[in-house]
Amino acid sequence: MSKYTTGEIAKLCGVSVRTVQYYDSRNLLTPSELSEGGRRLYSEEDLKKMKIICFLREAGVSLGSIGELLSDNDPESVISILLDEHEKLLLEEINERKNKLEMLEGIKRELKSIKNFSVESIGDIAYAMENKKKMRKLHTILILTGLPVTILQWASIALWIIKGIWWPFILWAVIAIPWGIIISLYYFKRVVYICPKCHEIFKPKLKEAFWANHTPTLRKLTCPCCGHKGFCVETYNNSNTPTETPN
Repeated sequence: MSKYTTGEIAKLCGVSVRTVQYYDSRNLLTPSELSEGGRRLYSEEDLKKMKIICFLREAGVSLGSIGELLSDNDPESVISILLDEHEKLLLEEINERKNKLEMLEGIKRELKSIKNFSVESIGDIAYAMENKKKMRKLHTILILTGLPVTILQWASIALWIIKGIWWPFILWAVIAIPWGIIISLYYFKRVVYICPKCHEIFKPKLKEAFWANHTPTLRKLTCPCCGHKGFCVETYNNSNTPTETPN
């Protein structure tokens, strides 16, 4: 059976020799035996115990609680729960770092399309990237609710042309007009725009936003703050931005 000195067990567990000696003084890790020269020698079981102590310390458990835990009749159950909790924290941290990495990659992609960018430009892109998932969800809602209306539209047109039956088209118009109004109000209430010149976040008037030339991420608007007229970045409204820009 392998035997480890204080230095060896410290190296295997990634701690200092003084830490091992301190745990010994607190009766948390007593060496299995002493050599003829009085050196502490630790067994495989001691090594496993030391790794458990190091994990519990990393998880924020005090030395006093660790001592009580290791002397308990069933320490495995408690340690198992702690492992589960530690795993959840690590997964949350990984997910958070993954989101930050995706944002960083998105900012780098956007910057390639900007000839002259500033700190404000980076801030605008970062703000838009933070709300990208919410914008994607909003677009999905529009597509899913609009799909039946679109299907009804083309079916009614086909019936009118092929069969001469016109009333389904009237039915479509009766449904499509209220739907268009409701979905537009719903959509524009939840989005704001970032001016590329002054970098202010604003909400345009509904009429202007509705009829403006646009792409999936941009809309040609007039900034109420600096007067710039051009494509502004569309993003989700996370703040208390007014629902409509005043006159």
